[in-house]
Amino acid sequence: MAYETEDHETQYCFPAINSSCIKGKRSRYEYYIIYMFISLLSAWTVFVNLLVIISISHFKKLHTPTNLLILSLAVADLFTGLILIPIEGIKQIEMCWYFGDTYCGLFAITVRLLLSSSLSNLVLIAVDRYVAVCHPLLYPQKITMTKTSISICLCWFCSSIYNVGYVISNGYFNISHKTCYGQCIVMNSLAWIFTDLFFLFLFPCVVIISVYLRIFYVVQWQVKAINSLMKGGKCVKEGSVRRKSESKAALTLGIIVTVYMLCYIPFYICSLTETTAVSSTTMTFLAWTLYVSCGLNPLIYALFYRWFKISVKHILTLKIFQPASSLMEIFTDCHS
Repeated sequence: MAYETEDHETQYCFPAINSSCIKGKRSRYEYYIIYMFISLLSAWTVFVNLLVIISISHFKKLHTPTNLLILSLAVADLFTGLILIPIEGIKQIEMCWYFGDTYCGLFAITVRLLLSSSLSNLVLIAVDRYVAVCHPLLYPQKITMTKTSISICLCWFCSSIYNVGYVISNGYFNISHKTCYGQCIVMNSLAWIFTDLFFLFLFPCVVIISVYLRIFYVVQWQVKAINSLMKGGKCVKEGSVRRKSESKAALTLGIIVTVYMLCYIPFYICSLTETTAVSSTTMTFLAWTLYVSCGLNPLIYALFYRWFKISVKHILTLKIFQPASSLMEIFTDCHS
């Protein structure tokens, strides 16, 4: 157990090993409270993202390119809740790594894969919304289910290859760089720091921010144009209504992107100066803020997407097991 013993004796991660790391101490109260928080956060993140995955996978009317990207993002968030949060929680609570050097490397691959895949999905979502809002007539030809599926598979595949190479080249499977037994630490070479800086920070951030600035500029222009038509007593055509719907979708996904980026950017910047200027407590807080954001996306869907509320109702009432339930009408109107 990681909580403090009554005699305050020094504890080790592996008492039988001479090179064992010293275990940090926590009070019994802290120990149980933090474990409860980690358990609830993990369960919540898995549950709500599973609802998103089942909704989009089951109901055929939700099989659209945009929802396919939301599905991919939900898969990354699901695995964050299922794997990353519990293991990282144990590591933080116990203040020791009990799973060995091989699993340290595998865990590092998983963390980086989920992080980079989430960023890739956000870039794809930004591009999808850009075409839908700024070039609505070209959207059906340029953004199809097949092209979106291929893009998602390529993002996951490239992220996997990149992060396997990163972890192996930085010696996560080699115990020689560890100062004591019971650590799973980050040791980055200078070349990989700059490579990561471009691929995991500068490129996705610049693309996402610039694209959404353009989207919101166009949305504001479209809203003013539609309002002018309505005030003038003119009939608003179906195309204008559809553009309004696309703008609403862009706003909803923009909120998700913004929340993630507000959590990710401080975390990444601080990670570059972790050894010199930023305390471990600050880094831990920023990391867990990023993990918590993975459980917030479905709440945003629930606030802005009526189809998500209806599909969740069908799932929780087990209506999805009825014959032909995948063909259920889950929109109250065609523009929900």
